[in-house]
Amino acid sequence: MATTVIGTFPSRREVELAVEHLVQEYGFERTDIFIEPVSDANSAGVAATGADAESGHPGRTPDARGAAYKGALRISIDMNKDEVDAVERAFREAGATEISRT
Repeated sequence: MATTVIGTFPSRREVELAVEHLVQEYGFERTDIFIEPVSDANSAGVAATGADAESGHPGRTPDARGAAYKGALRISIDMNKDEVDAVERAFREAGATEISRT
């Protein structure tokens, strides 16, 4: 029977660490890991930056730093019950502020 573990993280950096732990150390497929913002706000901010900004026009230089991610993000992953402890451990090690199961 499948179980879903959900982890809430304060920023994109912690999410990326958690995903790498799950994929590289525990063998989960990236396609089985879902990431979404916790709130309705866009996790990438509101200003176009990086690859989203218009470029190539005289006098127009895009901000190359990329988007400033804002707000908490959530990872959810479905797994067998015998994998739950490993996923929760990976979430804690990466900096999850909250972990739940469904």
